[in-house]
This record gives sequence, structure tokens and C-alpha cells, in this order.
Amino acid sequence: MSVQSVTDPSPVETSRRRMLTVARFALHLITVLLSAVTAVRAMTIGVPLLPAMLAAGVFLAWYATGAAFARGRFTGWWLGGLSIVWLGMLLLSAEFVWLSFPLLLLAGHVLRRWASVGFAIPVLGAAIAAPILHQVPITFAHVVGPLLGGGFALAISLGYDALLRDAVERERLIASLVRTQNEMAALQQELARTQRDAGAAQERTRLARDLHDTIAQELSSMVLMARGGETAQMPQIESLAQHALTDLRRIVAALAPAELEGAALTSAIERMLAELHRTAGIDTELIVDPDLPALTTAQDVVFLRVAQSALANVSQHAHAGKVVVAFAMDAGTVTMTVADDGSGFDADEAATPATSYGLSAMRSRLREFGGALEVRSAPREGTTLVAALPVESATAEGGAR
Repeated sequence: MSVQSVTDPSPVETSRRRMLTVARFALHLITVLLSAVTAVRAMTIGVPLLPAMLAAGVFLAWYATGAAFARGRFTGWWLGGLSIVWLGMLLLSAEFVWLSFPLLLLAGHVLRRWASVGFAIPVLGAAIAAPILHQVPITFAHVVGPLLGGGFALAISLGYDALLRDAVERERLIASLVRTQNEMAALQQELARTQRDAGAAQERTRLARDLHDTIAQELSSMVLMARGGETAQMPQIESLAQHALTDLRRIVAALAPAELEGAALTSAIERMLAELHRTAGIDTELIVDPDLPALTTAQDVVFLRVAQSALANVSQHAHAGKVVVAFAMDAGTVTMTVADDGSGFDADEAATPATSYGLSAMRSRLREFGGALEVRSAPREGTTLVAALPVESATAEGGAR
């Protein structure tokens, strides 16, 4: 097996390292046991104690050295040296033929496929020829045994190595898919941010143009008239001031949604619920916490847009009989809950941006103001959306509506 290790394994190779550790331990155990058993058997048939133990000791020492230090291309040289030591042991006793099995197991991992097959041929030939060298009567088992056992050991080694490569490839593929998904989510967020920035820049340009073409021009005329100091021009100055005030109110009004014009957030949502009941026949209910604080215009707009999207989903997809919208205040956070008794859906499946653009847009709006969206749903169990926004900024700005 491969003695090459990775100092700092990447996450995709965790399973491979674990499998290699188990296989390496099994191979070490087999090699030690076979070395000890064959040395004892060699002594029982007349090999002196010292040569038998010395041969087994040299084989294990070279094996341990390579297992600990051999890397890269040196593993092939190490396996060749181990084979030479084994051939010397066969000259001492035919009992050491059993050590051909760990050699073939190593070949399947250290060498390439066809190189390992080429390595196996002389090893099996030496294992079959060893009894002849020591004038042991040759039987059918002396020929078939090494061929079957050695071939089986080599096949196991090659198959196990192929399984390891497949496992690594699968883990790399999964990691690549996860990376791609994360990159796509990041790109979607970047695209949304770019679109928001472009929209904001366009809105700033429009506001600057409106201010310059209306209020700035009128204020300039008022300044010139005031410098003249003529009382007869006071009515004209007053008319210009009134006109500038009207323009300013028009520009400010254009910043807020039409649904909020002249009304509070809850009143706007109440009208939306009434319209939903009229068009879709769905029963509606609005619940407002009496301790609900005043919100800024921006926060009103966020809640309004989230409610619009949620109620549109109820009307188009939920097949609901009733929907409840509730506002509550808890620990510095205002929550808006939209709950229906409709068909529901798999909330985990809808958690990805690619599956539900509407939910992604809601979360994006809320995140801009430090908020969050929680979705609770299951098939045939209705849906509950909880939009939460911190209100410290609202109270600090005194955004009473």
C-alpha cells in the first residue's frame, strides 16, 4: 500500500485518510505476523536460530523504514529493496515464500496498475521456484497456492485503491458543487447590491435634477428680489416661497410608496387586507400591539413591501381560507407576522435563492436594516412568516408617523 502521506490533508481527503489508516494498520499487522510465523517454521525445518531471526529482523526493519520515510518516487525503490531482501530469505528457506503476499499488497498501491502486474509475475515465479531450490517435492498446491493467493492479494490491493480514488473523486465533486452553490449565492447578493446601488444613484440624480430645476431656481429668484429691498416685490417673493414649498412637498412625497401617502403603516395594510378579501374571498384579520412604537419611513416601507409580497403569495399560491397579520413589540424588536391556513410548502426547499426569489427579496430588504425573516411551513399545514426589525434607530430618529 502507499506509504506516501499528506502533511496537511484537505477536507475532501478526510475519508481517504481514515480508510488508509485502517488498511495500513492491517497490512503492518499481517507483515509482522507472517515474518514471525515464517521465521519459526524455518527454524523447525533446520534453519539455525540466528540466520532465521536475523533475516526476519532485516525484512521488518527495511519495511518499517520505508513505511515511515519513503515518499513519492522513492517508494518504488523501497519496494524493490524489500523484494531483494525477500529473495535472499528464500535462499535461506522456502518457508519465507508466505511473505510474497504483503509484497503484492504493497505493489497494488505503490506501483501503477500494469507495473504492479509486471512486478507480480517475477514474485510469483520466485514463490513457485523456492521449493524446487530447496529440493522440496513439488505438489499441485505449491504451484496453485501462490498463484491463487498472490493473485487474490494483488486484486484486493488494486480494487481497494480504485475504491479510494472513487471516494476522493466523489468528495471533490461534492465540494465543488458546494463551492459553486456558495459562489452563485454570493454573485446573486452582489448583483442585488449592484442593482440597489444603481437604483440609488439614479434616484439621487433625479432628486438633484428636481431640486435644481425647481427649488434652487426659485430660491435664487427670491434672494435677488430680497436684495432689491422693494416692498412691492413682497407678494411675488411670497408666491415663489409658496411654490418652492409645494415642490419640496411633492419631491418628499415621491420618496414614499403611494400606499403610505397620508396614512400610517397599519392603515395601509388594513386597506391591503380589505382588497384581498374583496378580490380573493379570503378572510382577513389585523392585530396591532398597542405598545407598538413609531417607525421611520424607511422601516414602514420595508414592512409594507414584505406584507405586499407575502399577501400576494397567499392570494396566488396558498389556497387559504384566512390570513392574519399581526404587529408586536418585544425586546427592542418590532415583528410583523403573516400567517395563513393554506396548503403550505417545504420550508427547507424554499430556503435557497434559486427556489424562491420572493423570500430572497424579503430577506434582502430586512437585512439592509438589520432585520431578519423566519419562515415556518410544511405541506398542508399553512405558512407563517415572521419579519423582524430592530427599532432602536427608529426611536433615536424620532420617526413618529
